[in-house]
Amino acid sequence: MQTVPEALAGHRSIRKYRPDPIPQAIIDEVLHEAITGTSSSGNLNSYSLVLTRDPQRKRRLYELHGRQDFVLQAPLVLTFCADWHRTRAWLRRRGARDNFGNLLGYHVGAFDAVLLSQSVSLGFEARGYGICYMGTTLNAMPEIAGFLNLPESCVPVTSLVVGVPDEDPARRDRLPLRAFVHDEEYRVPDEAGLDDLYREREVRGWERYMADPRLRAKAEEGGITSLAQFYTSPHKYDPDRHAADSARIAAFLAGHGFLPGDTE
Repeated sequence: MQTVPEALAGHRSIRKYRPDPIPQAIIDEVLHEAITGTSSSGNLNSYSLVLTRDPQRKRRLYELHGRQDFVLQAPLVLTFCADWHRTRAWLRRRGARDNFGNLLGYHVGAFDAVLLSQSVSLGFEARGYGICYMGTTLNAMPEIAGFLNLPESCVPVTSLVVGVPDEDPARRDRLPLRAFVHDEEYRVPDEAGLDDLYREREVRGWERYMADPRLRAKAEEGGITSLAQFYTSPHKYDPDRHAADSARIAAFLAGHGFLPGDTE
């Protein structure tokens, strides 16, 4: 068993997995430790998680998560949800006021769920398993919620695949610590400072992208000449798709009891 510093130092996003199943005892142990050891706003525990192991059900999640092969390879997919359904039902049964069917409630539940997901991630990594977060959860919130039969006031916010790694990728670069840490008040970098913060990331990141024939072909086809351009191209974080997805998410949250215009 690794320590927390060892698990953090060894973190990689794993995208290739062996089919070895994870013993139920290990899953139970990790989830118990994470749930009892993670902070929760007001101790209201406004989250739930859905475990998916059935191959056919994982295939549907594979489709919803953009057909990423590791969803099929990894033996376990965990979907973390902002969940006020349970708490709001309890409040109604006790004649208490309901204070969580709003945007603030969504944020509290989403943050609690993400905090829990990181504890779960560390728990599995400390035991030698690999993990990969899937941001595609947000792109397919309505579809994932429907597939997992999530009730009102319960929405998916992030997902993890977990399994035995079948690769040993290099650790990804991060910006230097000074980019993130501000003493007493926020320091907005000037243009020279911004260039300095991103200089090494731009070189190494671009080299990594150009070493992949598939990504190189996309860059050449689209006339993309920098890491920043690739990140906001149709091949990565497309602004047009983000705008459309944002509108879909807002409509979905309204229909699930979190925004003005909900059905309650």
